[in-house]
Amino acid sequence: MSLYERLNGANEAAAGAGGAAAGGGAPQNPAQGQAPAPQQQAAAPGQPANGVQELRLRVHGRLIDDLGSMLYDSDMPESELKKLVYGKLEQAVAEERVPLSAADKQRLIESIANDVLGYGPIEPLLNDESVTEIMVNGPNSVYVERSGKAGVAPVKFLDENHLRRVIEKIVAQVGRRIDESSPLCDARLPDGSRVNAVIPPLAIGGPFLTIRKFSKDPLGIEDLIGFGTLTPAAARFLQACIIGKLNVIISGGTGSGKTTTLNVMSSFIPEGERVITIEDAKELQLRQDHVLCMESRPANVEGKGEVSIRDLVKNSLRMRPDRIVVGECRGGEALDMLQAMNTGHDGSLTTTHANTPRDAMTRIETLTMMAGYDLPIKAIREQISSAVDLVIQIGRQRDGSRKISHITEVQGMEGEVIILQDIFLFDFAAGVGEDGKLIGTLQPTGVRPKFAEKLADHGIKLGAEVFTPNRRAR
Repeated sequence: MSLYERLNGANEAAAGAGGAAAGGGAPQNPAQGQAPAPQQQAAAPGQPANGVQELRLRVHGRLIDDLGSMLYDSDMPESELKKLVYGKLEQAVAEERVPLSAADKQRLIESIANDVLGYGPIEPLLNDESVTEIMVNGPNSVYVERSGKAGVAPVKFLDENHLRRVIEKIVAQVGRRIDESSPLCDARLPDGSRVNAVIPPLAIGGPFLTIRKFSKDPLGIEDLIGFGTLTPAAARFLQACIIGKLNVIISGGTGSGKTTTLNVMSSFIPEGERVITIEDAKELQLRQDHVLCMESRPANVEGKGEVSIRDLVKNSLRMRPDRIVVGECRGGEALDMLQAMNTGHDGSLTTTHANTPRDAMTRIETLTMMAGYDLPIKAIREQISSAVDLVIQIGRQRDGSRKISHITEVQGMEGEVIILQDIFLFDFAAGVGEDGKLIGTLQPTGVRPKFAEKLADHGIKLGAEVFTPNRRAR
């Protein structure tokens, strides 16, 4: 029998005894002598019993009283703080006059420790490497994504206030705020995982929390090859493009793996180059030494102090960058990014939301118009065709996997149309295997890109075998 059931049973027994048990110290039911209503006999599915909740709050409160500011003492090593918290919790639980099995006691202690030291019920999910995304749809509804598929997680929050406290803790760690006047917030966890939170009045049915996790050990090109995201030939080609300082846009839908691909592509940047990264919330994990990371800032409670991505892109041009990496172009900063690419900052990288390389060109065109300048469409397209060399299109496929579907060269303008040429295409015609997974791989189209001469100027020569059609990757 679980702790919840035992405590409920104890409460019901005390209530049934009525006044006869008044001197025994047992909890009294206000309706003495009456049988509990059906809804009082057991906690609702997934909800803690009142006795457990009261016990949890008492132990939690005692821990806060005993340790106080020590919980937030940044000078104390994490291991020592964890040892201290667990010791105090074990002592507090032992002094409570509630029957607890060893397993129930451990679960209670872990639950409170996760609240104090971590992020409450979702702490085990954050530590689970198989979980790639956590989606909290309210205190009683938590979903996770594993292997590209979403499913229900067996955890819940106590109530909306409990979830709200976890959200506020995450947001406060990066110097941001979330309240009724600013009910939307982008943030990040210490490991770089992306966080988005929405609270009432915008969130109907409770606060919403979405966490996009990133691997503690950043993925490399070998990992993407192992996952089937691309082939060794395509990887060799992309590495040459980055080393050869081509300007690259990584395009894809939400959750398609754009940021992961950008991380891997940026790992090809040679050591010694000065790289400036610009993001809304820091997610990139560059391994080079000479990297400067900048993060945008929202307005304060008075509506002042906002620093946008566009402001950071403009400022980065005065910081002597060899490469500029923008986490995502989603506004007028697209124009400043194009200007940087066209004024000597070759080798820049960014991502954008689009479903095809052609859509990516249209997307960048639209974002450029959002800069507020009345530029002719042809002038914008000329800027794009001159600045961008390559588009990498990635998507999440029906089997849950992420695949690079296009590696496309931007060749220039013909009339008022931007000319695109596919260098690699995913072979969707290969079909699906018995396990439901796509069989195809990313295959060269046989076309040699025009920028091969630019790569040759950097001493990079790609053999004909890289572009040979029907070359099966292993």
